[in-house]
Amino acid sequence: MYGFGTAAVRGRPSVLRKAVVALLLIAATPFVLTLIYTVVPPVSTPMLARWLTLRPVTRTWVPLANVSPALPRAVIVSEDARFCVHAGVDWQAISLVMDRDGGPNRGASTITMQVAKNLFLWQGAPYLRKPFEIVLAHWIDLVWSKRRVMEVYLNIAEWGPDGVFGAEAGARRAFGKSAARLSAREAAVLTAALPNPVLRDPKRPSRHASTLASVIIRRAGNAAGLTGCLAR
Repeated sequence: MYGFGTAAVRGRPSVLRKAVVALLLIAATPFVLTLIYTVVPPVSTPMLARWLTLRPVTRTWVPLANVSPALPRAVIVSEDARFCVHAGVDWQAISLVMDRDGGPNRGASTITMQVAKNLFLWQGAPYLRKPFEIVLAHWIDLVWSKRRVMEVYLNIAEWGPDGVFGAEAGARRAFGKSAARLSAREAAVLTAALPNPVLRDPKRPSRHASTLASVIIRRAGNAAGLTGCLAR
């Protein structure tokens, strides 16, 4: 009896050690993948979820040079006006949202934070997710250029129902043309579909989405200099 008890006690530290090592490896994975994704086109967790459940995914990766400048400009004025000046997290916006709404929501999420969430994290439970999102956003901003952040964002964003991801697939589905040929109006309609392109289908924009697109066009026209960090 004594011998068996001793073996059980001795076995516990080994199991605990293995559990700690496993957790550390899981925690390190996003940081390592970020380095790999500096040059390798990444896939997002929503894309992986669709593949794992045998649902279709449509995505054609294109470099930022093959995307109309109107689209990143529209995305910046709509989603993250301080994209070029913050270090992945806009603490000023987070503070304003916390004071106004009493909690985190999309209004406090920068483009970099959205990239971190879509690449490595889950979609719900923002109170639990935000701390991880913030840490990863700072890491991504440290490792990648702003141009790379925008390039990845435009290629992993969901832009239509039935698994349409990325600007190229979204533009071809909605307008029958490549992302490189998007007009300012079309770029604004795509941007207005965020964050829910299933309900706000850019191929059939609602009156509200069309009005929002007009606002985005007006803001983009008055946003000279906001996209300077995207230059090569």
